Amino acid sequence: MAEMAHDQGLKRAILSHLDETRGHEHQLREALRRHGTEARGHTDQSMQAMIQEAEEWAAKLKDPALRDAGLIASAQRVEHYEIAVYGTLATWAKQLGLAEDLDMLQSILQQEKSADDALTSLAKSTINQQAWQALGTRAGGEVLSADQY
Repeated sequence: MAEMAHDQGLKRAILSHLDETRGHEHQLREALRRHGTEARGHTDQSMQAMIQEAEEWAAKLKDPALRDAGLIASAQRVEHYEIAVYGTLATWAKQLGLAEDLDMLQSILQQEKSADDALTSLAKSTINQQAWQALGTRAGGEVLSADQY
């Protein structure tokens, strides 16, 4: 997704979160080891479908501003899914009395929420307005200011 992004802030946000995600994977593997087990080769089909759909949409949107807005929407869908997953895991850890796991999962959950907030800020600050202007220009219609939509 970072390769498809035009806005440099969006590229940085996606790449930064990718690094965080790799760290999350390491933390989760360590937690599993503490419990005497290892991660098995499971692919989350829901996540794969969201990523595939994001790539398909991004490839269809030739205008960089529209593509960036679409990438943010897709990335936020992924973030919301991750928030739901980590929230559930944290709840289970709490119910099972696994304090160390709970701390780790709550930390990851907060990072996911922060990533979502960063994407929202990017969208609101420039990207959505640029996309709206691109739509108005393409449609030949009047371009509205950001506070009109």
